[in-house]
Amino acid sequence: MPIIVRLDVMLAKRKVRSKALAEAVGITEANLSLLKSGKVKGLRFSTLEAICDYLDCQPGDILEFEQSAGEGKPTVAEAG
Repeated sequence: MPIIVRLDVMLAKRKVRSKALAEAVGITEANLSLLKSGKVKGLRFSTLEAICDYLDCQPGDILEFEQSAGEGKPTVAEAG
């Protein structure tokens, strides 16, 4: 998956426990665990906003795009 979730890193930097974040954001600890492991297919903007607000960070501090090896941007011929 090219989207890397770095939520665990931000939790450690802020010295916040997953349980406290889950309660503050209004999601279950199980769903937060799935999010931290990158095993979710989607994330609501409202949830991302609440996480960023609680941790005082930006979405880019939590989510990172990593392009797979050998994959580049499509050429004009491929895209069109």
